[in-house]
Amino acid sequence: MNIGEKIKQLRIKNGLTQEELAGRCELSKGFISQLERNLTSPSIATLMNILESLGTDLKDFFNETVNEKVVFKKDDVFVKEDRDSGFEIRWLVSNAQKNMMEPILITLSPSGSSDMDNPHEGEEFGYVVSGAITVNLGSQKFRAKKGESFYFKPSAPHNIVNAGKSEAVVLWVSSPPNF
Repeated sequence: MNIGEKIKQLRIKNGLTQEELAGRCELSKGFISQLERNLTSPSIATLMNILESLGTDLKDFFNETVNEKVVFKKDDVFVKEDRDSGFEIRWLVSNAQKNMMEPILITLSPSGSSDMDNPHEGEEFGYVVSGAITVNLGSQKFRAKKGESFYFKPSAPHNIVNAGKSEAVVLWVSSPPNF
């Protein structure tokens, strides 16, 4: 196990600089830097203090088993329906907001639309499973039909609208999670 690299990953995951972590542990920034580069080793007491500051403990830190859910079943799906706007969203991966991307299945009735989303960091991808849609990105409009996909950086207000006379279904993935 690469202890220094694992501490660095936890520090970054927690949004801390080396200096901030050092301050929380009453250590020097140089010590944290050397530790992350495996140039020094901490005492058990110091390691426990660092891990506590990073929201974990020795047991979890050294536990190499990953109990990450891989398959999501029908019971895991969360559904939101908005009859006024004519859409239904199915969150396909439970707790996806903690992941790097969030896949949803959105069903739009004829003339239905998703909520308008404000510009944000990240990327958006969609695949039209059935029907036809219009992707509104700022003042631009792009049409996509069954079997086609869309991809854009959400730098302007955006949403999708059912452009056809029958129901449209879109697999939509947002990174980072945004729905």
